[in-house]
Amino acid sequence: MSAKIKAPESLGHRVLHESNVGRFGLHDLRFPNGHIDTLVLLEHPGAAAVVPFVAPDRIVLLRQYRLAARGVIWEIPAGKLDPGEAPATCAARELGEETGFRAGRLEQTGSILTAPGFTDERIHLFCAFDLTQGQARPEANELIEVHEVSLARAFEMIASGEIIDAKTVAGLFHARRIGSAHV
Repeated sequence: MSAKIKAPESLGHRVLHESNVGRFGLHDLRFPNGHIDTLVLLEHPGAAAVVPFVAPDRIVLLRQYRLAARGVIWEIPAGKLDPGEAPATCAARELGEETGFRAGRLEQTGSILTAPGFTDERIHLFCAFDLTQGQARPEANELIEVHEVSLARAFEMIASGEIIDAKTVAGLFHARRIGSAHV
C-alpha cells in the first residue's frame, strides 16, 4: 500500500455464506475522511493456472463451459488451491485432471489478483514443459475440450476477442515472455 494512502479502519464484518469457493461477507469500514461504508468481499483460497507447452511454439488451451460466462470460453488449465496445497502442486494436479498431460517441469511466471474490487483471489501462473500424455480426469461438473494451438494463434484469439478470460490472457502474456526460451 502506498505511504500516502491510509487503510480504512475495520468496524467489523459479517459472513453471509461459506462454501468450497470461499467466504462471502460484508465488511464495515471507516475511511480516513470519516466516511463509513460496507464493502462486499469474497475471501478466496487462491488458485493456480498453467500454460502447457507441447512444443516451443505450441500450447494447450481448453474450451470449457462456465456458468458466469453463460457459455463456453477458451481457458488455460486452472483450479482452486486445496487447503494447505502449494500452488505448483495445484497447477500440476489441474493440468493432469483437465488435459491428461503430466509436466516434467513447471516454472512459476507470476500471479494476478482477479478482481480486487470484491475478492482477494490470487491466481498463481505457471508454464509446464516436458509434457507426457496421460488420461484426463475432469470432475463431474467440468465440461472440457482440449485443443492444441500455436502461441501466435492464441494471441490472435486474444486480439479478436475469442479469448476473454483474464487468467488466460495474463498466463499467455507471461508464457510468451518465457516460453520458447525454456522448452
